[in-house]
Amino acid sequence: MGRRTDVKAFWLTAVVAIIAAPQAQAGNSIVAWGRNSAGQSDAPPANTDFIAATGGSNHSLGLKVDGSITAWGSNTDGQCNVPAPNTDFIAIAAGGLHSLGLRGDGSIAAWGQNSNGQCDFPVDNSGFTAVAAGYFHSLGLKDDGSIVAWGSNSFGQCDVPSPNSGFIAVSAGAYHSLGLKVNGSVVA
Repeated sequence: MGRRTDVKAFWLTAVVAIIAAPQAQAGNSIVAWGRNSAGQSDAPPANTDFIAATGGSNHSLGLKVDGSITAWGSNTDGQCNVPAPNTDFIAIAAGGLHSLGLRGDGSIAAWGQNSNGQCDFPVDNSGFTAVAAGYFHSLGLKDDGSIVAWGSNSFGQCDVPSPNSGFIAVSAGAYHSLGLKVNGSVVA
């Protein structure tokens, strides 16, 4: 077995999944543990060829080498119903009861509960390089370094601070948002 050079951890609320992914390659599997009330910690049946994983409230997503998404756990709001075509995804994010997938062309697919508009992606659904999902809100990082936020704003989680530029990464907690600037500072 090769030396692990890059271990990435993804989490939200109840599920923790870890993948060793030095490169996008075949053979990587998902390991999950913790609360398992809806099967969100049961590894998917075909547990191989994953390059990313993320956990929502009671559901989990895995991104495969071929660009498809595998979803498991609670599907009460359609959060595990990956929209067709289930191809060409490059990033994933699991929210409370919704899911996001970033396609290779820079567009976002969103599915699951939409009670607060968290699945109503921006009108200009192009030029995205990263996605993040909170409990009732969603974030997208644009290729120009700006962040687009939509969904519930009950705690100001969709109010991106000015100047909305120079971001290189984005992350969402249940009810808050974070952005990493090119200079290494975090904006919260």
